[in-house]
Amino acid sequence: MLKLLKTILRAGDVTVKYPFAPLEVCPGFRGKPELDPGQCIACGACTTACPANALTMETLAEENRRVWQLFIGRCIYCGRCEEVCPTRAIHLSEEFELAVTRKADLYVRATFRLQHCSQCGVAFAPEKSVALAADLLALNQSAPEQAQRLRDLACVCPACRRRDALEHHGSVNVHYYLKEQA
Repeated sequence: MLKLLKTILRAGDVTVKYPFAPLEVCPGFRGKPELDPGQCIACGACTTACPANALTMETLAEENRRVWQLFIGRCIYCGRCEEVCPTRAIHLSEEFELAVTRKADLYVRATFRLQHCSQCGVAFAPEKSVALAADLLALNQSAPEQAQRLRDLACVCPACRRRDALEHHGSVNVHYYLKEQA
């Protein structure tokens, strides 16, 4: 009996003191997804990749905004959103204590402004996404005037860009306009 008691005392604590002391998680632990709105370009890649549909993105053109939303109650912590994010704006934290008293606390939202077309005025994409695309195109240009032209073109919606491409130096592609009026 004395031998058994000595063995038990030598073994020490075998459990963690979790509720009373912080619990250290393993490296690579997948906890609550966190978004850095300053880094996010509102491209929607994370919402497309989410298998549980915990991430949604809604475009409200009349209010000039795009709303990104995470519902933690649906999240399965798979990490797909983190993998597909082109700007690394979303990552899985080590936070795992997610109990709340109100359902509204399970939602995380971020709002982004929309870019308006410089020709027709229609909102067509998030401002940050258009700015990033323009900057990436401008990086590959050696002439500053060409870089500015690319930035100006990035502020034109796809419909206006298509229309401009079909107009040939004053002459108009009649077939395009017939389809547009029908």
